[in-house]
Amino acid sequence: MPDTPIRPRSAPLAPGLTSFPPAGVPSAAAAAGASAALAHASAAIARLDQALTNHPLQAAFLYRARLEAVRRQAAVDGQSIDPWHLAAVLEGLRLRMDSALRIIDRGAIFEAARHALGLHQWLAFPDFDQEGEVQSAEKALAAITAATPLLAAATGMHAWLDRGGTRPPMRAALIRYWTRHRLLRLPVPLTGAAALRPDTPFDTAAWVPAFLMALAEEAADGLQLLFDMERAWFAARRAVAGRRRTSRAAAAIDILAAAPLASATSLATGLGMAVKNAAALLDGFCAQGIAVEVTHRSKRRLFGLAGLAPLRAEVAPPRRPMPGRGRGRPPTLEIEADLPPVPLPERPLSPIERRAFDYSELEHWIAHAEQAIRQTRHVLDQTARAPATRSGSLTAGDDRAPASDALVVSSETGTAVR
Repeated sequence: MPDTPIRPRSAPLAPGLTSFPPAGVPSAAAAAGASAALAHASAAIARLDQALTNHPLQAAFLYRARLEAVRRQAAVDGQSIDPWHLAAVLEGLRLRMDSALRIIDRGAIFEAARHALGLHQWLAFPDFDQEGEVQSAEKALAAITAATPLLAAATGMHAWLDRGGTRPPMRAALIRYWTRHRLLRLPVPLTGAAALRPDTPFDTAAWVPAFLMALAEEAADGLQLLFDMERAWFAARRAVAGRRRTSRAAAAIDILAAAPLASATSLATGLGMAVKNAAALLDGFCAQGIAVEVTHRSKRRLFGLAGLAPLRAEVAPPRRPMPGRGRGRPPTLEIEADLPPVPLPERPLSPIERRAFDYSELEHWIAHAEQAIRQTRHVLDQTARAPATRSGSLTAGDDRAPASDALVVSSETGTAVR
């Protein structure tokens, strides 16, 4: 089987084998070289476990830690993604993208989000088929015997990958391995993703210390993340200090700090108050800069402390109709073509050039119009000078007007016709 980014090295299984055989323990020289990395990783994991014990921000910490773990894993797998993109996808929100991005760039972002979502599912809620692979990885880890659980986990993961196993089930099995051997009380996603970079040597003597140092780095980053969340929580508590004794603002801050994201309904349930009052309380927090609304929506809104502001920046607002436009598909507007520029006027004609034009037709029609005007004027004068006796006799005795008195002016010749 050829080497791939998912399988750094692979070896075919022996005929008749249906599972991976147990791998041997590293030699004494390799264990001695890994002693410093082992001590560093053990101390870092112990400090993180002590800080998380009975901590009120456990749920929020695990949410943020999984996002960071998936970001590390996706980067090593060749699918770099912003952890806030993954948070938006998990909440079913639309991603904000630059309108100048090409289609291929948008496709790469969506593909990275899909890959990261799959990695998150392996860590948090594996399906039936994934659970079977995770249990197989757990059995492979349990078959390793070593002086410490950390060395056994490093050796077992190396053997799993060397024999063609995939990364996601082993990562999920490692999280369960830490809690089963009581290295951590919570399922903190420490997977040593940095040890799977392409430039890391894969022989056992060099890879095991690299894996342990990667675990130590992830544990130290997790402890720093916990401290940052604590500082944001304490700052929000100080911002609402000094309110009346019956105010529930402090309790609302505690719920927002403990939960990754909260809605007005969930906050009202936790505080035992009306949803309308909880929404007003959250709107006041947003106005003061204590909390942020991450969905850009008017209904089913989600809130978090100010530390979640990057998530709001990555979420695109919902599509809303344009003001004044009705329902249905917008009309197709024709694109006006660019007209050529108007040519510059030519130079004025000289008297000799003006005489060169043929004005015979124009003179003929001018004479025709003058003749029609004269004839019409003559007919109107005759009509005005008609004797009054004739008009009086017509009105008194005879209702019929003689047809011979009707005058019709021809529009073509300009002559009057009786």
